[in-house]
Amino acid sequence: MSKTERGRRVHKSKTHLPAAVSVIFYVIYLLLQVAFLVFWFLLSREYIANFYLILEFLSLCVVLYIVREDGNSSYKIPWIILNLALPIVGGLSYIMFARVRFSREERRLLKDVNFRYARAVFEKPDAMEQLRQESPEMVRQAEYLRNRAGAPVYQDTQVRYFSCGEKLFPELIAQLEAAQRFIFLEYFIVHPGYMWNKVEEILVRKVKQGVDVRVIYDDMGSVGLVPHDFVDMLEEKGIRACNFNRLNNIFSSRFNNRDHRKICVIDGNVGFTGGINMADEYINKVRRFGYWKDTAVMLRGQAVRSLTCMFLTMWEFVKKEKNDYLKFAPTLKAEARGFVQPYMDSPLDNERVGQAVYTNILSGAHRYVYITTPYLIIDDEMVGALTLAAKSGVDVRIVTPGVPDKKVAYTLTRSYYEVLLRAGVRIFEYTPGFIHAKEFVADDQVAVVGTVNLDYRSLCHHFECAVWMADTPAVADIREDVLDCINQSREITLDMCRNKTILWRVWLAVLRLFAPLF
Repeated sequence: MSKTERGRRVHKSKTHLPAAVSVIFYVIYLLLQVAFLVFWFLLSREYIANFYLILEFLSLCVVLYIVREDGNSSYKIPWIILNLALPIVGGLSYIMFARVRFSREERRLLKDVNFRYARAVFEKPDAMEQLRQESPEMVRQAEYLRNRAGAPVYQDTQVRYFSCGEKLFPELIAQLEAAQRFIFLEYFIVHPGYMWNKVEEILVRKVKQGVDVRVIYDDMGSVGLVPHDFVDMLEEKGIRACNFNRLNNIFSSRFNNRDHRKICVIDGNVGFTGGINMADEYINKVRRFGYWKDTAVMLRGQAVRSLTCMFLTMWEFVKKEKNDYLKFAPTLKAEARGFVQPYMDSPLDNERVGQAVYTNILSGAHRYVYITTPYLIIDDEMVGALTLAAKSGVDVRIVTPGVPDKKVAYTLTRSYYEVLLRAGVRIFEYTPGFIHAKEFVADDQVAVVGTVNLDYRSLCHHFECAVWMADTPAVADIREDVLDCINQSREITLDMCRNKTILWRVWLAVLRLFAPLF
């Protein structure tokens, strides 16, 4: 038996046992709840009052526990309701699904990874002082990202914007072909087809040339798209690979936390990020929901250092393999105007970086904020930021899909239209198809392009990344592209939202209540 075959057998045994145990325990929890309800109806009336008091006390204890936990209040509400309705299942489900628990060893590893990440990205002084002199109004946002996300401010970085996957793909292929030292790929979705097969062909060739090639993909994002032994298949070709949060236990609290990032780094000098995954619909080789509109940026120069270190932190956490981050530092200094700040967001630190960046842009805008997002499933804080900006005279426009990829998410997105429209926010649905781009652009000065959707999954649960830029030429390109999307979209009016039946409004209210769990 070969080493690979032995590894596969061990891998399979480790995959199925935890899932089976979780299913057994959850079935037990459900049976306990059913038994409780049966006993409730069978007991004589003299005992019902006592049991009712015990039930209320237990429910209150769990509710108080949920309330005192750190986190988004909107996320707590459906758990509180579930606990009050089904005390046994509700409380145990919250403990199992809603809280991320780490072992002592994992906490130690996270601390070590974060320390070495910070040491690597701040190896050289950043451009914060230069930003203070040239764009003092931008400093608050940059300081937040520097202090709370460990994100340095860079100059000497060129930013090239891609308005669709078809324009990105040829450049990505050209850069991969030019790799000499290493290629790092980290994607939420990898789906074999024209796009991935072309990339993989280059990766295999580069491995033979001595290039260090590594791939991370999210197991949930790629479920049903790649074989269960996809990691082994890549390793046999010389491509070092791992999958994040292997889907072997859907009843784990880790199930909510996916690696939603899209990062490609070549030789430490060129980096890509944005909404584009490794699948054919992203370059419109196949069309599932009309035209797939997506965007990305290519960085060339010093700011690529942050993207490289982001990849290495995830690689180290999953593979438990230390690397000297400084060995992968950029060697190219690309002269360019403006400031660039790549950043990441993690669900493990109780710091909602992605949402903070968006709300800071809204609060600092004077003339306009244009937004594209595939999902608009937001909490009261984000609703407040959007409506306050519009009420303050800022031209706030949001572009959402005209063709949905998920019907429930599409319905939830539309449920927020009326409150935003009443405040003066303008909303457009992209009629050619599905818009997957996640970007903000404001006042011809700042923009963000990345992986962060305007929904609870991205803002609270997922590992994400993005690039904040100020006074770069790419900001104008982003603005023109969003305006082009608006020109191809239909504007939503209040009359369109108000012509709904009472039953439909009730259904929307229920969906909104449990939106944080989607």
